[in-house]
Amino acid sequence: MADRELGRRRLVAQGVVTRPFARPADAVTALGAMQGQDLPGVIASAALRTADGTVADVIEDLDAGRIVRGYPMRGTVFLLPSADATWMGQLCVGPALRAAATRRVDLELSDGNVDRAREALLTALAETPGGLSRGQVMELWETLGQPTSGGRGYHLLAHMISETLVFFGPWNGTDQNVVLAQDWVPAGSGLEDRFNGDRVAAVTEMLRRYLTSHGPATIRDFAWWTKLPLKEIRAALPEASAGLEHDEADEPSYWRPGLVEEVAELAASLRRPRLLPGFDEFILGYQDRSFAMSEEELLRLSPGKNGMFRRSVVVDGQVRGLWKRGGRPGKRSPELERFDGLSKRAEAALPRLFDAFPFTTP
Repeated sequence: MADRELGRRRLVAQGVVTRPFARPADAVTALGAMQGQDLPGVIASAALRTADGTVADVIEDLDAGRIVRGYPMRGTVFLLPSADATWMGQLCVGPALRAAATRRVDLELSDGNVDRAREALLTALAETPGGLSRGQVMELWETLGQPTSGGRGYHLLAHMISETLVFFGPWNGTDQNVVLAQDWVPAGSGLEDRFNGDRVAAVTEMLRRYLTSHGPATIRDFAWWTKLPLKEIRAALPEASAGLEHDEADEPSYWRPGLVEEVAELAASLRRPRLLPGFDEFILGYQDRSFAMSEEELLRLSPGKNGMFRRSVVVDGQVRGLWKRGGRPGKRSPELERFDGLSKRAEAALPRLFDAFPFTTP
């Protein structure tokens, strides 16, 4: 059931309304991670939480090694702070790695295939500090006799990124190059170095960031987001929630101090429309998205619930429509699919928001 007040609070907590972050890397660090299988979309998500809101700033942070993309959890690619990418992956990736291993029989991949592909990639990247494009990685494996068709290349690369041996790093004009972790992320940023191997201490850090940036949220929201065991999360909760506000529900929601008052002060700003990319954390940061729209509208946002999410128009904490980019370079315009509740005034503002949106291509 749609919950306007919950939507308002989450929108403010995530920095979409006030855009409080000086750099995209600051936004990504505050949120912990941003779902990133749609690269242009996650670039926009990071930009839309900063004061300047430019694609150039995001690319600058990618090229400087301040942010990377990896596969830390749920078998899904996320935009991550470089300083946290290794330990977050080592903390959360276990279930996804085990699930991926079961699919190798269907892909006709043996452990030996994986080992040889890994050795070849690490050797090639050691000789190429700027990294290799995804296409070059596939070409490398094909040259060595390792087929990449039928999902094999995707599986191999995702596996090695999940192992935190490599990451998607600098921008190459259309995508990110694959780079060696040891060359691209800070030394000493693994789980053992950062937390002396203490998983609960690492969960505490990650949980606090999630509750602060995504709250109001519950520990079950976080458990779904990370796929970490509830036993570890409950052990981390007392320290992670210290100083946070919460409700009195049987399963409490937690949020950062002062959020409720800030939302009240931002009432007028919240009523202004905002254009969000399809995989933004405002929608993807929670398993239950019904707080922001009806079930019928959710099926329009994610047709067939097949893992694909369309771009949304958000007003006052609720999804009030869908949008896409129409036209051709030089003559672009927004194409709108209205939901009930989208006012004419909000609709009239969309062309201006579209012109200011941080697209990666003309």
